[in-house]
Amino acid sequence: MDVLIVGAGPTGLTLGIDLARRGVDALVVERAEGLFPGSRGKGIQPRTQEVFDDLGVLDAIRAAGGLYPARMMWKDGERLGEQPMFEPVEADEGAPYTEPLMVAQWRTQEVLYARLVEVGGRVDFEREVTGLEQDAEGVSVRFADGRTVRARYVVAADGGRSAVRRAVGVGMAGETVDPSPFLVADVRVKGLDREYWHTFPGADGTGVALCPLAGTDVFQLGGKLAEGTEIDLSLDGIRGLVAAYTHLDAEDVTELHWASEFRPRTGLADRFRVGRVFLAGDAAHVHSPAGGQGLNTSVQDAYNLGWKLGAVLRDGAEESLLDTYEEERRPNAAAMLGLSTGVHRGDVQRGKATVQLGLGYPQSSLSEERRTTPTGVRAGDRAPDGTVDGVRLFDAFRGPGWTLLGATAPVAGVHALPAAPESYGPGVFLVRPDGYVGWAGESAEGLKAYLGRFVG
Repeated sequence: MDVLIVGAGPTGLTLGIDLARRGVDALVVERAEGLFPGSRGKGIQPRTQEVFDDLGVLDAIRAAGGLYPARMMWKDGERLGEQPMFEPVEADEGAPYTEPLMVAQWRTQEVLYARLVEVGGRVDFEREVTGLEQDAEGVSVRFADGRTVRARYVVAADGGRSAVRRAVGVGMAGETVDPSPFLVADVRVKGLDREYWHTFPGADGTGVALCPLAGTDVFQLGGKLAEGTEIDLSLDGIRGLVAAYTHLDAEDVTELHWASEFRPRTGLADRFRVGRVFLAGDAAHVHSPAGGQGLNTSVQDAYNLGWKLGAVLRDGAEESLLDTYEEERRPNAAAMLGLSTGVHRGDVQRGKATVQLGLGYPQSSLSEERRTTPTGVRAGDRAPDGTVDGVRLFDAFRGPGWTLLGATAPVAGVHALPAAPESYGPGVFLVRPDGYVGWAGESAEGLKAYLGRFVG
């Protein structure tokens, strides 16, 4: 096979979808017996919504969740008033999605899994990786059941404790963001409305919050406890915690669906590529959950790597193109780790800084800016939405190909429109398959040579 993807979380499923639509023979394997059952990563940022639009799942994602409610602060059983969760970001033609969506992670994964199957991909569950060896032609991956699979490339999307990362000897440096123990759980609660994200701060910096999970009838319980506290994740333990911090009785917590404890930390893998093995998602970077950056950064990893693997495996691109995955994604992940930590510590406001619409690759070796005095959109920037001759750009970008704005395509397989919107500024713009401007010039001169790096 072409690509073995280890891990059926949002990263692995997104990559599986992208490779399947490119005709790449890929298999997703997952050590668990099914998809992840909890709500952990529930924020879908606007940039990820654009990715999901391209992958054909945005409508299903919207139907599976909803918008975030305001926060309601409580003290001694009394409401103190509501606070907005996010600094507002105004929508415009270039950025039609500006509000984060709340979708429980298990629902996001159900949507992605259904799409993967629809486009011809598959997941093999209960397949635990125990080791691998690679050579000049491919990678042999061993499983706990004794079987071995051979693939040209392997992608580790198997989480923060990645077995694949350990197998290739890549270290992960990081820091503890907060020494306090935290927990998250999905619970059924009575006696609490679903209009607000209910927050119950303690006097010592601890506290709990109960967030109504959009698209479900359960709440996500989040808690920060005092250092040294032993967390009890049983139903009785969760009931005791809710009774201690809120005006609710223990019996008002009627069901416990899933629970987990953690210590907020950051981690960044020393490398994102070792030969024919790539690290993506939590296997490459671990975030504090504050600010909703982890899952979204992970989806961006998959989206960046997918088109590059497709170009090498199906379009005749040089294998060296795959080096740009680490070149582009590792600095991006490092920046998002700093952002997540800033949100956790209260130094950064959720809003314009966290929607990920400003991310790009201006310093990448794939970003070629040929205009002498560029204005507006530049090579490496995210390609904004807009309309040209009645065609919406996001409709034109949808699919696995390249889009050229302002000139006739110099090679087959590139979708061309006669101009770019005024918001782009003057010039000719080539938009990569992942929605970033790869090349910009005053004319199409030199464009064919640039495209030759990706299309054989």
